[in-house]
Amino acid sequence: MLYFSTNNHSPKADFKEATTRGQAPDKGLYFPEKIPVINEKIITNVNAYTKEEIAFEVIKPFIGNTIPDSELKRIVAETVNFDFPLIQVDKNIFSLELFHGPTLAFKDVGARFMSRCLGYFVKNNDKKVTVLVATSGDTGGAVANGFYNVEGVDVVILYPSGKVSSIQELQLTTLGNNITALEINGTFDDCQQMVKQAFADKTLHEKIFITSANSINVARWLPQQFYYFFAYQQWNDKEHPPVISVPSGNFGNICAGLLAFRTGLPVSHFIAACNANDVVTRYLHSGNYVPQKAIATISNAMDVGNPSNFVRILQLFDKGFHSLKNVMSSYSFSDEETKKIIGDIFQNKKYLLDPHGAVGYGALKKYLDANPGKKGIFLETAHPVKFCEVVEPVIHEKIPLPAAIQQILSSKKYSIKMNSDFESLKEFLLYH
Repeated sequence: MLYFSTNNHSPKADFKEATTRGQAPDKGLYFPEKIPVINEKIITNVNAYTKEEIAFEVIKPFIGNTIPDSELKRIVAETVNFDFPLIQVDKNIFSLELFHGPTLAFKDVGARFMSRCLGYFVKNNDKKVTVLVATSGDTGGAVANGFYNVEGVDVVILYPSGKVSSIQELQLTTLGNNITALEINGTFDDCQQMVKQAFADKTLHEKIFITSANSINVARWLPQQFYYFFAYQQWNDKEHPPVISVPSGNFGNICAGLLAFRTGLPVSHFIAACNANDVVTRYLHSGNYVPQKAIATISNAMDVGNPSNFVRILQLFDKGFHSLKNVMSSYSFSDEETKKIIGDIFQNKKYLLDPHGAVGYGALKKYLDANPGKKGIFLETAHPVKFCEVVEPVIHEKIPLPAAIQQILSSKKYSIKMNSDFESLKEFLLYH
């Protein structure tokens, strides 16, 4: 399998080169030159396979010969060694809980897979790799945990000051060792822009070996297909595939779901569930894609005004607007609507949503109301405790703290404050 750049001005790369580079030299995103077709046996006999077997079969075509099968099986097993339960919330609505990993967020899958792939690729290198990542919330913690103490890898995480939850901040600022957190005076889009500028800077590339751990990196993006297959494995009505609603910020997660669909996974329809950052929602209504400055919301991991991975979604559908509209819809929700959903579902269904899952639920409910007879799944992408400042005042109760959170509450935060300009980041990377 080779990967081309979405800007079409860089040489093709195999999985190893695409992973270690992160972004193509022409600033495009790597995209597989062909979409593999999943073995039909995986679909028809999905319940006969373990999670590890499914994940290996899904990812193997994208890896090619860059990682031996025995090593890839180990990487996959370590990536998915926690639960992905499908929980019924309402008559026709189910929650796929993706928060049972070490940092209580769906991004544990991509971060664990990428860290192990990159660790394998650089283990015999004499030059350290610097992993550069921008986060709007959960990515930072998942990447920090996934790469913690990985030999030969330093991690630098940029996050917007005051725009992540207190627990998210602790998860990315308390590990130390090979993990450094940069607290940026700006928005997530500012952080992401700084990272993109770093990859485009020739001086940096001459001096240090940098790569990305955002979902622009194929090793972060591709393994997110796994849990869509795990959801289908648990789906009882195989004759009627589910509608799937995905809380969407940088659009890597739903893009992985759409890729799984293109490889052969049965899905009835996809919904991009958005908050006030509704650039894709407006695009699907008008056909005009107009990036906007990110707006801060209570579902902060989705506060992205110019989602990087949307270019991959367009590539999946050959940039055909109507082809995409046939497969994906989008709805957006305000903070007040999100809080109301959290309160209503907790009171009436005894199920606790985080703000992102609430947006996912709301979008799915809206679609199902307009399409009677359908059933669906929304992705609950993070544990509600990570957003206790938002959720607890809505439900008027304290959320019990999982053991993983109790351990970090007394840890000391360490971050380096920085203005949102690339020169500050460049100086830091070159001299610190």
